[in-house]
Amino acid sequence: MSWIYLFAAGLFEIGWPVGLKMAQSPGQRLPGIALAVVFMMVSGTLLWLAQRQIPMGTAYAVWTGIGAAGTFALGIIVYGDPASLLRFLGVALIVGGVAVLKLAS
Repeated sequence: MSWIYLFAAGLFEIGWPVGLKMAQSPGQRLPGIALAVVFMMVSGTLLWLAQRQIPMGTAYAVWTGIGAAGTFALGIIVYGDPASLLRFLGVALIVGGVAVLKLAS
């Protein structure tokens, strides 16, 4: 169950940068910030639950890895962020590092 909590925490981790990005649009400042805060709270709570069974360093790396890779993908798909080979390589290294931590635990 802890890995499910951790995976969900990582997905919610994607939501708060999206809320902050949304807050930069005219008329969306408060809704965007509110969305970011809600996603932060849910993500943090799920991480806390996951850490009851998963080592802290592993849980944190997986949590941030999912958040970083998901935010990267969403930025490209939704916000038109640059999609260069080196940026994809960087995300692949993050995902690879998270996979190694999972295998080592």
